[in-house]
Amino acid sequence: MSDELVRLDTIAQAELVRGGEVKPVELVEAAIERIEQINPQVNAVIHRLYEKAIDVASSPDLPDGPFRGVPFLLKDLWPASAGDPYCLGVKAMKEAGYRHPIDSNIVTRYRQAGFVIVGRTNTPELGLVATTEPLAFGPTRNPWNTNHGTGGSSGGSAAAVAAGMVPAANASDGGGSIRIPAALCGLVGLKPSRGRVSMGPMQDESGLSCQHVVTRTVRDCAAILDVSAIPFPGDAVMAPPPQNTYLSEVGKPPGRLEIGLMDRSATIETHPDCRAAVTISAKLLEEMGHGVEVAHPPALDRIPDLAGDFMTTWSVNARASLSRLGNLLGRNLTEDDVEPGTWLLAQAGEAVTAPDFVSSLGRQSAVRREMAGWWADGWDLLVTPTTVQPPPLIGDLVPTEADPFRGMTGSLPYATMTSTFNVTGQPAISLPVHRTADGLPVGVQLVAAYGREDLLIRTAAQLEAELRWSDIRPALHA
Repeated sequence: MSDELVRLDTIAQAELVRGGEVKPVELVEAAIERIEQINPQVNAVIHRLYEKAIDVASSPDLPDGPFRGVPFLLKDLWPASAGDPYCLGVKAMKEAGYRHPIDSNIVTRYRQAGFVIVGRTNTPELGLVATTEPLAFGPTRNPWNTNHGTGGSSGGSAAAVAAGMVPAANASDGGGSIRIPAALCGLVGLKPSRGRVSMGPMQDESGLSCQHVVTRTVRDCAAILDVSAIPFPGDAVMAPPPQNTYLSEVGKPPGRLEIGLMDRSATIETHPDCRAAVTISAKLLEEMGHGVEVAHPPALDRIPDLAGDFMTTWSVNARASLSRLGNLLGRNLTEDDVEPGTWLLAQAGEAVTAPDFVSSLGRQSAVRREMAGWWADGWDLLVTPTTVQPPPLIGDLVPTEADPFRGMTGSLPYATMTSTFNVTGQPAISLPVHRTADGLPVGVQLVAAYGREDLLIRTAAQLEAELRWSDIRPALHA
């Protein structure tokens, strides 16, 4: 039964529960069995919450939501779950055995939908780099080839879903951290529009980061967004409400779209397989009747300029994060509490003056308005590689004593096509359209105008119907 269940997506598992064919506790026990079987090989789940999960799944009080009884994993970054470990990849939090006292808003929505949380997944320290190899918990390995990494910062969640431990898992994206691991692990990864999903009560919706999931199917991605995209009082930004449910957009024709194509980075060498992913997608989209031509917003030719302002925000956020964690632990964090690269980045953030930070935010606002103009001029979608390099080998992006910023600089080929859309707040989705000769996944990114997740879901479902990527599983999942 366990092997049969792990091949089903969240919607299919929930249908079994509603139909009385499977009890919620049976789904949870199957997921636990799978985690225990596979996790030693990939190190995706770092906090096991099995006893609590079985109690919740067995309880008559389990909410009767659309995903009642479906096992689920939380990324061990900002979404807190009451009473559970909360480490964010940080050594000091692990050593303190810190447990958070409350649920984040997004976790409240997951529980209301009927998901049962069975564990928390690995993440790089504070989610700062595009590889999930924190010193505190060790590397997460790619189920397609365990010599390779999973990307970051949602690498633990992506590995768990790709390996069939659970059908979907929470992920977050501040510079590509949903889309990058989705691309490198052969999954669907949607970064929603800014303000689509509540970030409270610990974070704010107006920043770079947002929350959603990684999944194997587009319909799961859409259906989980339906239960997540419900605002809370006090949310700083609320994206325009959709006209229909996102699940209803799956299979709905998008009409003829005008699609711009950018098959390489303007500044970083792009691997042929990453360019091939764009070519494959473009050919299919043309065959579907869409207008496709080489075109992109001119701002994307100025990536080095944009990167400077992005890193200003990134470093200030790193410093602020250390302050938040210090408040939780009741003491100031020191250089010995975090990895060298994290400490240096936070120190850089502390050196940013308030006027310089405000000026940087102003320039990012100007970029957002300029980028929005490209879509307003008649373009519906932009198609790019998600990353410009395939999955790295384990260790290739890990900082060294001689080069503590190695993780940050090594992340550039993975975040160069994604991070701009965290600045603009636009929705973007990574789809697993291609694989290298060695069988490693390669993703393509589709970007829409602000608030147009519906268009991404319709188009992604069209590509999924042709490529049937969820039928292809890594050896660890077979």
